[in-house]
Amino acid sequence: KRFPAELANNTARIMIFLSSFFLPCDSFFANSVGNVLIERFNGVPAEERLHWRSFLVKLGADNLKGVKNEELLVACHKSVYIVYTMLGDVSIFLVGKDEYDELALAETIYIITAAVKDVCGKPPTERVFLDKYGRICLCLDEIVWNGLLENTDKDRIKRLIRLQPPSEV
Repeated sequence: KRFPAELANNTARIMIFLSSFFLPCDSFFANSVGNVLIERFNGVPAEERLHWRSFLVKLGADNLKGVKNEELLVACHKSVYIVYTMLGDVSIFLVGKDEYDELALAETIYIITAAVKDVCGKPPTERVFLDKYGRICLCLDEIVWNGLLENTDKDRIKRLIRLQPPSEV
């Protein structure tokens, strides 16, 4: 299946999806042409993954043109909330349900964008994102672990990704 031509342009864009199915948050990463970079679904059937992949790619293609860095957009689909934004060449999507409503997702997306900017030193391009891939994955693991929001403190996340023990007990 081909994605819209707008996604296949020369502007590199990576999409980060954290979506909610059976656990509050699962993750999915893809480049601008829909190639999967990372996928972390917990108990989600393959046909449901395909639906969400294509839905979020289309949502980004339709709505993220001309959006300022870190300007939040909100959508609702099949009883789940979707909060998404641009950060450099990276599209970030968070999808949640139940206690992970649009307000909780907005807080989480803020934490993720701050962590990615800290790791990359600036809003990332595809090249910078791939160069810092390991550290970005560590950040995301510290923020959302096994589908649950873990850490929201920026300084604690920085300490944890340097693999230093947290100062608080």
